[in-house]
Amino acid sequence: MRMVLERTVLTVTRHEGVWCVEHDGDAFGHSRDKEIAKAAANRRAREVQDGGRPCEVRISGEHGFWAS
Repeated sequence: MRMVLERTVLTVTRHEGVWCVEHDGDAFGHSRDKEIAKAAANRRAREVQDGGRPCEVRISGEHGFWAS
């Protein structure tokens, strides 16, 4: 049987007027600049991947669609 690792998902989204990164209910990397929040997500994704887990960064709200 093949073991499949669950992928870690980091989501960059707007929250209370600023961009932030959400992961497992925690928010970090708060910034008014979306690019700074994206950079925080990518840094965390690299840490997760370096630890041996697959990771995905999602961006919510870039094209007018907001997550609820």
